[in-house]
Amino acid sequence: MTVPGRRSSTFSRLLRHGFTDPSEAERLLDVPELSALRGDPVLLDALGATADPDLALRGLVRLVEAQAETERQTLTTTLLSAKPFRDRLLGVLGASEALADHLARHPRDWESLVTYEAVDLHPGVAEFEQGLAEATDPVSLRVAYRRCLLAIAARDVCGTADLAQTAAELADLATATLRAALAIARTAAPADAAMCRLAVIAMGKCGGHELNYVSDVDVIFVGEPAQEVGDREGGEAKALQAATRLASHLMRICSEATVEGTIWPVDANLRPEGRNGPLVRTLSSHLAYYQRWAKTWEFQALLKARAVAGDPELGAQYIDAVSPLVWQAAERENFVPDVQQMRRRVVAGIPVAQVDRELKLGPGGLRDVEFAVQLLQLVHGRSDATLHSGTTLDALAALAAGGYVGRADASQLDEAYRFLRSMEHRIQLYRLRRTHLVPEDEADLRRLGRSLGLRTDPVAELNKEWKRHAAVVRRLHEKLFYRPLLDAVAQLAPGEIRLSPKAAGQRLEALGYADPAAALRHLEALASGVSRKAAIQRTLLPVLLGWFADSADPDAGLLGFRKVSDALGKTPWYLRLLRDEGAAAENLARVLSAGRLAPDLLLRAPEAVAILGDPGGLKPRGRDHLEQEVLAAVGRAGGAEQAVAAARGVRRRELFRTAAADLIGSYGTEDSPREPDPGALVDRVGEAVTDLNAATIAGALRAAVRAEWGEELPTRFAVIGMGRFGGHELGYGSDADVLFVHEPREGVDEQEATRAANRVVAEMRRLLQLPTADPPLLIDADLRPEGKSGPLVRSLKSYEAYYRRWSLVWESQALLRAAPMAGDQELADRFIELVDPLRYPAEGLGEDAVREIRRLKARMESERLPRGADPTLHAKLGRGGLSDVEWTVQLLQMRHGWAEPALRTTRTREALAAAHAAGLIPTEEAQTLDEAWVLATRVRNAVMLVRGRPGDTFPSDPRELAAVGRYLGYESGHVGEMVDDYRRITRRARAVVEELFYGA
Repeated sequence: MTVPGRRSSTFSRLLRHGFTDPSEAERLLDVPELSALRGDPVLLDALGATADPDLALRGLVRLVEAQAETERQTLTTTLLSAKPFRDRLLGVLGASEALADHLARHPRDWESLVTYEAVDLHPGVAEFEQGLAEATDPVSLRVAYRRCLLAIAARDVCGTADLAQTAAELADLATATLRAALAIARTAAPADAAMCRLAVIAMGKCGGHELNYVSDVDVIFVGEPAQEVGDREGGEAKALQAATRLASHLMRICSEATVEGTIWPVDANLRPEGRNGPLVRTLSSHLAYYQRWAKTWEFQALLKARAVAGDPELGAQYIDAVSPLVWQAAERENFVPDVQQMRRRVVAGIPVAQVDRELKLGPGGLRDVEFAVQLLQLVHGRSDATLHSGTTLDALAALAAGGYVGRADASQLDEAYRFLRSMEHRIQLYRLRRTHLVPEDEADLRRLGRSLGLRTDPVAELNKEWKRHAAVVRRLHEKLFYRPLLDAVAQLAPGEIRLSPKAAGQRLEALGYADPAAALRHLEALASGVSRKAAIQRTLLPVLLGWFADSADPDAGLLGFRKVSDALGKTPWYLRLLRDEGAAAENLARVLSAGRLAPDLLLRAPEAVAILGDPGGLKPRGRDHLEQEVLAAVGRAGGAEQAVAAARGVRRRELFRTAAADLIGSYGTEDSPREPDPGALVDRVGEAVTDLNAATIAGALRAAVRAEWGEELPTRFAVIGMGRFGGHELGYGSDADVLFVHEPREGVDEQEATRAANRVVAEMRRLLQLPTADPPLLIDADLRPEGKSGPLVRSLKSYEAYYRRWSLVWESQALLRAAPMAGDQELADRFIELVDPLRYPAEGLGEDAVREIRRLKARMESERLPRGADPTLHAKLGRGGLSDVEWTVQLLQMRHGWAEPALRTTRTREALAAAHAAGLIPTEEAQTLDEAWVLATRVRNAVMLVRGRPGDTFPSDPRELAAVGRYLGYESGHVGEMVDDYRRITRRARAVVEELFYGA
């Protein structure tokens, strides 16, 4: 019976030693089997030094209880008398529930932790083979494997082996296990063993000598016939069949569950053709595949290849044969985009709920280090054999020694990688399960933190250290590949190593820069010298270079950045903005490298870069706000030309804002994910450009009136938007289709009013097209009555008379897009009232009018498509393009608008949605038309953004085509998929048009 005072004292001691459940600990310490240990302060101190004292004590009780009576005294005596053994055993029990389970099942295995030589001298493959020598079947192999694992874990948790040693020992144990499993398979099938030579090539972390506690062991099998078999007819095929049976048996031995569980899965999916390819190939078959068909990632994987089991001569031949191919991989076309795409695919595959806990694959995780190191190895290993290591930390040290990575950067990355891998090891060690997720449970985090030596506040300290190291990895991952490029052109302190110009050029070329020599000149101009500007540029450029390289045209991005920096470099806020506002720098990089339009707009007024750092800077401004700013600028100007120059300056800035927001929404950045709804992007661009052009026209109208008439024109005057302008669907390269309407003021002669209206229109058009650095705004009035041959301006009465007597069906159709844009609002509203009966005729269109519209559409298809244009790829006039969708929707509006008020809109997508809601178009067909219209609109916008001039079809230049693809959401190398998708979507839309418009 425990004395109350003594119980209180013990309770407090247990709390001080790190127990979280002192009551349970007291109960366990009182079990009879621990009578020899009860009250010994040495035991309590040793338990308190473990990662989880409660777990260690529970495991110890289970182990002691499992001992035979004669062995229990030996265990407890050794535990109290031998500190090294005590630390090892309790350290393992406090860190691994799975190994505690093993010891409870195999109570004599604690003895493997006693022998000094077996535990603390870091055994290699030979020692592990000796430890597995008696295993003759999968069950005994599993038991022997766990026994060896106990020793590795003991060295790890007690700190007598560092991360690199632990990972290497795990890889050596895996090697010994593969050899033992192959021996068991050979013994089970001696005939197969006699027919073939089989080599096992370790890949991944096992091949790189840096294995985890629980990881798939990636392998490739190479087979050849035995000498006497190879000479027979059909001998090679039979030998490969025998080798395949042996390899399959080896995989089953390691992977299949036994009463002891499994060892680890053996994964052969890195072989040629993956799981679809033969499990075993000859050496010549491997080489033929790698020389003709292999993808870049396969050579990256082969960087870690190492022969570990089976025929040593064949294994060595395989490594000798594939190594040269590995170090030529960086010369392959699209090498860096392929590697970057694979990394993006890995990140994209992480479930959203797990991204922040993903220790291996997430941003700032282990894979960031490994990818960066491997990329540098593959680029520079072509000419530097010291980089040919499959071990990440060894390769990182070699990169630093060779000057490819700064010594300080390499040191920080080494420290961060060791910490993150140690976290991964301890997470897996607990239950020996394959996982890379940081646990969420408080108890798990506490045990994990304590296992890493964080004892004051384990959970808080762990989170702090983890986030700190992840941030270092993320920063250096972005910097590693690019920073030495600056060292190649910047002035370094004496004695520092830097890349040679040749090596720097190779790296830029591997990144996708088409003109490395020009890129180096830009870097030298930006980063050389000792000025504060150069120092800040050297901080910014490593990250910017990475963002440029992630685009379709890195050269254009770097050139644009140099131009902007030359223009703003002496402005104190510019570099400070980019340095201190991460979003601004990434936004600028995306905008500069995505095409010509946005950089051209920015370079005409570089101060607009401030928009990219403003949290609300990318949000389009409404028409009221824009018109107020434009009219205020016009009012301050000294003359008409200066007034419109100010208005066009506002337009240029706002076009840049809209284009930048569109690009960033399409590409996505770290702080601003890609817009998931392409239709929303299209609508925002159309609305923003329409509002902007309407405000600019309002400014030009005010300037033209003030120049000759002061504040009031002799006639009331309004500008009516038509076409895409009236539909609020303008693109970057669209003209502004308009009608001009006036009404003489009271007491003014109609002829005088008409002359005044014509003069103001002529002046507006002149002012808006003056040659300046700002993009012109072209006004197109060809949709007016009688077209080009009709008067440019008409009075409202004249419009009324014309439409009453002469209006044609195509003019009624054009008026579906009519909407007030500038000038006298009341006059514009009356014009809309005038044309409503024309565009939404009572009782709908007659059959003659429907036939006429169909005839006009068919004629347009046959006559207006440019000669030589591919009708399946022309966004405006081609099959399933804008014209197809718009004419179909407009026909529905004219036939049913009189009865369905929701159809009375100038916007195509709104009208399409209204037609669907009214039951005029089935759901699937409406979605098909909408998808095609959005895609075709985005193609036109993309072409303008990329080329800086309008276009209705995909560009032929490969870089421009790739840039259009990136805007549309296709990764590098997928332009063929983009074009195929466009054809498929528009083909489906055309089928709907045939049914709904032509009645086919």
